[in-house]
Amino acid sequence: MSAGLAIDAALALVLPVLAWAVVATPDLRKAIVLFMALGLVAALAWARLAAPDIALVEAAIGTGVTGALLMSCVPWAESLTPASRRARADLALAGALAVVACLGWAIRALPEAGPGLTPAVLGALEVSGVEHPVTAVLLNYRSYDTLLEIVVLVAAAIGIDAVLPDDDARRRLAPPARSLVGVLSHLLVPGAVLVAGFLVWKGAHAPGGAFQAGAVLAAGGILLLFARRLRPVPFAARALRGALLAGPLLFLGVAVAPLVRGGRLLELPVAWAGVLILAIETVLVVTIAIVLLMFFPARVLASSRAPAATVEDPP
Repeated sequence: MSAGLAIDAALALVLPVLAWAVVATPDLRKAIVLFMALGLVAALAWARLAAPDIALVEAAIGTGVTGALLMSCVPWAESLTPASRRARADLALAGALAVVACLGWAIRALPEAGPGLTPAVLGALEVSGVEHPVTAVLLNYRSYDTLLEIVVLVAAAIGIDAVLPDDDARRRLAPPARSLVGVLSHLLVPGAVLVAGFLVWKGAHAPGGAFQAGAVLAAGGILLLFARRLRPVPFAARALRGALLAGPLLFLGVAVAPLVRGGRLLELPVAWAGVLILAIETVLVVTIAIVLLMFFPARVLASSRAPAATVEDPP
């Protein structure tokens, strides 16, 4: 048996076992840790399936950001009565079965496998402005899809603002604590910024891009939030709204500009396509990171339990 086949067999065995353990574990904290382990193994599986872009998103958002959000909600979940938990579990199970049924129907409805659009995508890479086909599809060939996704993110930010705590809750946050999380924030946040910048630049040539970079940057911000070194900014703040809208407005401006010179919507000039794509993705990183950070309001942070072990912060 080759090494690759052995790895694939191990992943095929571990994935269902971890999935069952997540559902069957009664302890919420252990279940979340197992869920994060499941996400990391799933990221490895996507990498083995030659889908590195999906693997990066799964590791950053599906595991890191989602795991931190679930862990921050443990105090709220533990306050529910057993009857309420049972009702929510039944509802979640019904929803999961419905999703599985829809996915099964969608898979059966797929047309027969063929070459698809891959040859056309690869044949037009020279005029796309980038060398990576996924980035070319997302920011050039079918960029209206990505533009609509950014609009959905802005709508999500507006929805999050509807449930954000007031300024009094923000002022009641505890001061920065000398904890292990504080030390980790000192060590990991600069690296997160560097990795985010690298992913944006690398997205033109290899797997990477704005969504992966925004998730990594948000992960650094989440560390700062839990270390009490970054306070949630009110949505009414002009700086936050400006940073949140900078990406969508730049994207929309680039989309509409060709209409002025008689072109078509989202038709990037060949000579400037690479520069425009890099500019759009760079600004979108900030927008994506802000939206993800908005899922961690002050009320959730204030209710999270303080870490038991503390250490001295580095100078």
